[in-house]
Amino acid sequence: MQLIRAVEASYTSGRIAMATKKAAKKSTKKAAKKSSSSRKYSPSVGKDVEREMKAMKQGKLKSGRSGKKVTSRKQAIAIGLSEARKEGKKVPAKKS
Repeated sequence: MQLIRAVEASYTSGRIAMATKKAAKKSTKKAAKKSSSSRKYSPSVGKDVEREMKAMKQGKLKSGRSGKKVTSRKQAIAIGLSEARKEGKKVPAKKS
């Protein structure tokens, strides 16, 4: 009888320990998730990129030195982000 009580006690204490570990894991996940939820780009940057995309679709967007017409969607986005950086808006740094 004493052996059964000892086993039950160790079993329940193990379950309690597991429950506290799970609670600790959940709280750390929430904290990590919350810190990464801040905006990478400011809302006005989206408007700048949208303006450049419209210009590209209309055929008015030209590249820097050569002055050639921009036809690439990625290049239009890059131009919009570059101009936003020059204006000092919140944009992540360029990948090298």
